[in-house]
Amino acid sequence: MTTRLWRHFDPWMLTAGVVLTIMGIAFINSATLEVESLADLVQRQIIYGILGLLVALLVAGFDYRNLMAAHWWIYGLVLVLLFLIFLSGRFGEAGARRWLLEGAVQPSELTKVLLIVSLSQFLTIRQDRIKKLSTVLLSFAYMMAPVLFLFLQPDLGMSVEMMVIWFVMIWLAGMRWLHVGSIAATGLMAIPILWPLMELYQKQRILAFINPSLVPDQEYNIRQALIAIGSGGLFGKGYLLGSQSQLRFLRVRHTDFIFSIIAEEVGMVGALVILALIAIIIFRILRVAKLSREPAGAFLCYGIATLIFFQTAVSIGMNLQLLPVTGLTLPFVSYGGSSLVTLLFGIGLVESVLMRNQQFEFKR
Repeated sequence: MTTRLWRHFDPWMLTAGVVLTIMGIAFINSATLEVESLADLVQRQIIYGILGLLVALLVAGFDYRNLMAAHWWIYGLVLVLLFLIFLSGRFGEAGARRWLLEGAVQPSELTKVLLIVSLSQFLTIRQDRIKKLSTVLLSFAYMMAPVLFLFLQPDLGMSVEMMVIWFVMIWLAGMRWLHVGSIAATGLMAIPILWPLMELYQKQRILAFINPSLVPDQEYNIRQALIAIGSGGLFGKGYLLGSQSQLRFLRVRHTDFIFSIIAEEVGMVGALVILALIAIIIFRILRVAKLSREPAGAFLCYGIATLIFFQTAVSIGMNLQLLPVTGLTLPFVSYGGSSLVTLLFGIGLVESVLMRNQQFEFKR
């Protein structure tokens, strides 16, 4: 039975993720070359990549329905992990508390996928009542508790990301259009309330997007990113030959602005290859969602596809000055061990849905 189960494993989806990871390691190497303080990042990303691949394979072999059955325990784990940051979290950018275990673990990355798992089962149980406003509000409260912890870290980008994932999942579950409009209107009205609660650096990022000259420090990096992308042309300047990266004009180039490094060194063609690989992963995930005979499996796939799409769109958008800088990284490519392992964990969950769905069809 195990052999039959693995016959339905989707190699294309995981292969695309592995290729993106390898390409990411290559560009992290370029972005950190001869920078002593960042000398160990490539080696660490390789280790995390291998660990993430093992996690993906192990999770694929595990029945995802067991996780769904424990969704309340998972939800509780998410709240505990986020609460622990306030007790022993390591301060990161601009005083944000996001790390545990001496900077080795970023719980908020893991909680993204765990919340998708928990919310998938939450919506499945209430699918016959999804058109009721009370159910929509209950699911909103269900998501807002962990999002509030994220916002208070503070991590505005990830908070917005989780609310987008919630919105897409509940909309696909069958939420009424009237409720869609009400939520959109509420979101707009909440902006003046949230603005005073935001950190100074978050406000500066938004102001820099509206008018870069208002925040000269932010304007400098955005301008350098645009110069890097524009100078790459069709085929780029060549690997390790980008002036913005090698002369260190562009800051945080191994994380937030790695897309600019890619565009400068391998040009539009190389950037399109990256996008094509991400698109393959998203479409393969959506294919699994369509094939799934169980709503929980489909919701899980939709949530993970939304996560990857949103992060990709925001990461590239802020490199092109189409969106404010948020700190969300390019999936599988930017440096970040917790993020990479979490994304490969998500791929493993999708593989598990596909394999069990095919097994179910075989039994029928």
